[in-house]
Parts: sequence; C-alpha cells; structure tokens
Amino acid sequence: MVEITGRWLPLGFVYLAGAARQAGLDAEIYDAMAKDHGYPEMELRLRESGAEYVASTAFTATIGDAVRTLELAKRVNPHVVTILGGVHPTFMFEELLTSSPAVDYIVIGEGEVTLAQLLTVLETGGAPADVPGLAFRREGELFRSPKRPLMESIDDLPMAWELLEWGDYSYFVIPGSRLGAISSSRGCGHDCSFCSQQKFWEKSWRGRDPRKVVDELAYLSAAFQVNVVLITDECPTRDRGRWETLLDLLIARELPILFLMETRSSEIIRDRGILWKYRRAGIIHVSMGIEATEQATLDAVRKGAKVDEARQAFDLLHEQGIVTEASYLLGFPGETNASVRRTLQLAQQQNPDIANFMAVTPWPYVDLHGEVEEFIRVDDYARYNLIDSIIQPKEMSLLQIEVAIVDCFRKFNMGKILDVMTMKDDFRRGYLLRASKLMMGSSFIVKKMGVGLLGKIPAKVEELKKRFRDEG
Repeated sequence: MVEITGRWLPLGFVYLAGAARQAGLDAEIYDAMAKDHGYPEMELRLRESGAEYVASTAFTATIGDAVRTLELAKRVNPHVVTILGGVHPTFMFEELLTSSPAVDYIVIGEGEVTLAQLLTVLETGGAPADVPGLAFRREGELFRSPKRPLMESIDDLPMAWELLEWGDYSYFVIPGSRLGAISSSRGCGHDCSFCSQQKFWEKSWRGRDPRKVVDELAYLSAAFQVNVVLITDECPTRDRGRWETLLDLLIARELPILFLMETRSSEIIRDRGILWKYRRAGIIHVSMGIEATEQATLDAVRKGAKVDEARQAFDLLHEQGIVTEASYLLGFPGETNASVRRTLQLAQQQNPDIANFMAVTPWPYVDLHGEVEEFIRVDDYARYNLIDSIIQPKEMSLLQIEVAIVDCFRKFNMGKILDVMTMKDDFRRGYLLRASKLMMGSSFIVKKMGVGLLGKIPAKVEELKKRFRDEG
C-alpha cells in the first residue's frame, strides 16, 4: 500500500553506510526496490561492485528475499562476507544461522556501532567474538556475543546522504517532489502486544536535539533539493517540550519542506492548543494506528488508547487542514462478521481522510504470537505482511477475513468520494484526489479488489456451511 504513493529511501542504510566509512571502508548503497530491480539486475550490480562485504536488513515479510540476496552475493563471490540485521534477524538469529550458510554474521539490535566494530575487526584480523551485539557460527556452533546496550545519545550518528541516488525518491502525491526521511527520535515506550518496535527498542525512547534535526533538514533541502520528508519516528511527539521546540525551530527557519508523520491520538488531543504550529511547521499528513474500534480489543492488546479519542483527534487535525490517515486491524481470534461491520461503521464515524484495513499479523517474536498461537494457520513469513490473513478466527475463515479487509477498504473509500469532492479546503481536496487516483490506478489494488469480489461467494458458502454444522 505504502509503495503505491511513493518511493521511500532506506534511512537505516544512510546510517549504516556512514558506520562502514567510520571503519575505513568505501561504501555504497544499492536500493534495488526503489529501482524496481529484480534478481538479474541485482546480480549484475553485485558483479560490477566487487564488494568484499554485503549487508542487508529485513523485517519478517522480507526475510526470505534478504537471505536470497545474500545467497546471490555468495554465488557471485564465494569469499564475500555477508551481514544481516534488522528486527526479524535480531529475534530470529538462531533460525537464520541454522537454515542458511549464506548468512555469516547477524547484527542484533541497534546496528551502527556494532557494524563499524565488526568491519574494523574483520579488516585487522581481530576476533569477532569480542564485538558485542553479534551472532554467528564459530567452529560449527552457534555463538552469540554479549548484548550491546543502546547508545546513550543518537545525536551524532554517522550519515552518508551523498551515497543515495536521489532521483529514485519521490512522493507521488506531491507532483515533482524530492522525498527524504529523517529520524528525530528512536524507540517506543508503549506496550502493544502486536508491535515489534517496543520490543526492538526495549521500551526505551531517545530524542535528538531539535537544533541538530533542523540543521539536518536544512542540509537535505539545500544539498539535495528535498521538499517532502517522512519523519520515521515511532513516537515523535512523546516529549511535548522537545516536540514544540522542534516545531518552533522549523517555523523560524521557514524551510521549504512538507512533512509526513505518525503519532498517537492522545498526543494530538494533548497538543490541541499548538496544532496550528504543526501546520505552520509544514506538517501536512498525520497517520495514527487506531487498530481496533472496540475498547475491549484495545485493552486486550495493551494499546493504551481510548476508542473515543480517535474522532476528536481527526477533527482537530482537519481544523488545521492536515490530512489524516488511520489503520484498523481485522482478524483477531474473536472476529465475526458483526464485529467487522462495527469496525467499518466506527471507522466511518471517526472520519479519517484515509483508512487502511489490515490483517492482524502475529510476528513470531511478539507477545501476541504466543497469545494467539492456536489460531495461526500460516507459517510462510512472506505472508506476514499485514495484507494476507495469518490468524483464523473462531467464527471466520482466512478467506472471509481477506474478503472483509477488501470490502471495508472499498466501502470506506467509495463513501469518501462525495466528502472529498465537496471539501472546501483546496489543499486537502487536491491531495486526497491525487492519492485516490494513485490507489485506484494501482494494479495491486485492482487485483485485491477482484479477489474480494470473487471471494464473496465462496466466503459466504463457508459461512453457511459452518452455520449448518453448528445447528446440525
């Protein structure tokens, strides 16, 4: 879904390439996804590069392709050293190291310092076992070095912005844009049972100095003509004082940049008195994970939110001319056709500009996985993508959940057409019309819509069969 509206730069690689250069190596960033490259093009690039080290990252849905990429690198050059990091490898390193000999080293957790030290040790003939935050095979046995603590400060991370091929990155909703990304903080202190981020960051949160963030944005604007920026933070607004300082600095600098960001509805309500600063600072799009429309479900997944907060937050943002986006999860074990209808109805009442209906996805390392394990029917990690159904509820089939997701998406967006067309705010109206055109013109969306429509009859048959069995 996200890929429909833009080509997003791999911010983590900017930091990691900087770390590689700190170790005294030449580095390059190759973003095959942004270039729409497949494995033949990737093989050619690897041969041309002659890289001695190849590193990649992965979340659960992409872990298969990440490993396949490292296997390709080994075929191109059997002597290449391969390194893998990211959320999934951090928690599933044993499975990865025992299943693929193509993975030499796994970086566990925050990667910049570990990568730089590993490369330095490999270049100087030292012992990788002395580098905290690693897992690898040693004499045929799995070895994990001591845990590396999170960095106390993230203000002085190494950056290699000039290694990006900037022409690849654009936010299609803003014609002619150059899309950048920035991290103003790291971490999440919340306790959501379905989320990988709070586990990866150990429920910690660290904010950068707002002055350094704004200086970095000014550099991106001047050096690379970046005019749209995704704030990648899980919780950028957590510290009210720091966040307002950042907004004030952006307003004072008058940078020609528009911002996309994510936050929580409770923090939008908290900031109701300074939301005008959001818009003056350039924030045009705010996304919020609403997740569920029933309080019992929110409480069960430890979201720490109230159902009635969402509508208030959306209304407050709309008053400032800011586009709103919400995500809703379907497919919990207790899901029914009736609960799906309630989710759609309440999403319509909450009235975000854009609504995403997604499948509950129990990553294999989050708390939710253990809580719903008996309902999990899919073990193919490639389908752990928030689109494919993984959990089979007590009262519904996987097909019924998939059809329900598509149906909610279709009904919500069809119901928004008149609202958008009659919107008095010229910016929001134009923005949403362009976004809708991109989504409706996507082959992926068209295919999914077809699956939803074609699947309705089989899904209904399954529902009737179950009813007859129950009444049997």
